[in-house]
Amino acid sequence: MANTKNTSESQDSQEPQESQESRTEDDNRATARRPRPMQVLREARAQFAELTNLTPESVTSFEQTDDGWSLEIEVLELARVPDTMSLMASYEVELDDEGQLAGYRRLRRYERGRSDAQRHGGR
Repeated sequence: MANTKNTSESQDSQEPQESQESRTEDDNRATARRPRPMQVLREARAQFAELTNLTPESVTSFEQTDDGWSLEIEVLELARVPDTMSLMASYEVELDDEGQLAGYRRLRRYERGRSDAQRHGGR
């Protein structure tokens, strides 16, 4: 009888462990599908460059949103001499939760040598 009792106790203790393992596997799969921030950043720059034929010079903001990711990218739009007269542009780029480009829009254009007097939206 002692063997039967031990066997049923060990089966009872295995069930919660199996449930916990399946929850952990589900969590791991969800985490594996969610791209890491640096992956998103690199992929966003590459997708934006391919789509617009503009090379991102810097990413000035980057945040996770309810729907995915949002970042602001600065690019050289028109090279001039001297370089301080070149035209730069700042773009808002939206990505879905898998890191795929969902849209972009130009926020502003400015000469490289000019400082920010006033940011977009009065910030």
